[in-house]
Amino acid sequence: MSGSRVTDAVEFFRQREEHRQAVRLVRARSPETRRWRLAVSKLSATVSSLRGRERSFVDEPLREMVVDLEDRALRAEVVLDARRANVDWDRGEIIAPKTMGDLRRATFLAGIELALLRPHVTVPEDFFAPIDAAGVIVTGRAFALAYHRRAQRLVLELPLVDDSSRLSIRQQGIAAQVARDDRDAKRWNALSKAMLDGTV
Repeated sequence: MSGSRVTDAVEFFRQREEHRQAVRLVRARSPETRRWRLAVSKLSATVSSLRGRERSFVDEPLREMVVDLEDRALRAEVVLDARRANVDWDRGEIIAPKTMGDLRRATFLAGIELALLRPHVTVPEDFFAPIDAAGVIVTGRAFALAYHRRAQRLVLELPLVDDSSRLSIRQQGIAAQVARDDRDAKRWNALSKAMLDGTV
């Protein structure tokens, strides 16, 4: 399958449950930010469903490949893709370690209540305790995307007018919600960026 798209080839092997062959395939292809990254993301989702020796035969070779990537930005994004599937490939050498103090400062500057993170990631009480930085980044991006999508959906309900006073009361309420969602999306993106900055 040397001439096929890496995403198609990986999907072929995944459906046949030939996971090790899929790992060999992505390791043999040149890393890039689109199809290759998507193929690795699919494999990381597969890893989360495997157990025992079969998982180790797939998980460790993929992790080693990711850690060895020269493109730092791509390496971080692949790790975050895996984290979305509850697969942790970072042992402190990819996403720069952060403490609870860093998180408190970042949430304060972004204007986000720390309590909103608690249902999704572990938030320790100790100011100097390490935190799950990748988990915070993934959660922040998910919130940002949700707010952005809702704003996009709501804005389609508004007519194109030069003067907002021409909107009905209901439409003005929708416009206000769009503005709030847009602000919230930017806040969550700011938090994710703050947690990602300094990635090694």
